[in-house]
Amino acid sequence: MAKTLNELAGELKTLIIELQSDAHNQGSIRVERYNNLKLIMEPAKNSSPHVIVDLAMADAEFDIRTGQKLNGGLGPDERYVLRWFNKANTLSQLQEAWNNAVKNRGKAKEAD
Repeated sequence: MAKTLNELAGELKTLIIELQSDAHNQGSIRVERYNNLKLIMEPAKNSSPHVIVDLAMADAEFDIRTGQKLNGGLGPDERYVLRWFNKANTLSQLQEAWNNAVKNRGKAKEAD
C-alpha cells in the first residue's frame, strides 16, 4: 500500500532528527523546527513528477525521478533531504504518491 505524503514527511522528520542526534552538535538540536515539515505535490501547476519540501519558512522543489533539486533551497537541512532520497525505496514511494495525486486530480476534474 502506498504511503501518504504525511507518512513520508514523518519519515523525513525522523531521519533528520536522528542524523542530527548522531552529529557532534547534539546539544543544539531544535526538534520543534521540524514540526511543520510538509511534503507537497502540485500536478495542476507542474505536470512533471516533483515534490516540494516545505521546512521552517523555506522550501525546495525536487524531481522525484532523480532526486535533483529543481528550485528553492533549504539551507543546511537540504543535505538531509538528499540523504533521504538516497535511502532505498524513498523515490519509488514518492513516485507512488505522485501517481495517486495525479489520479485523484483526474477524479476531481471529472466531478466538476
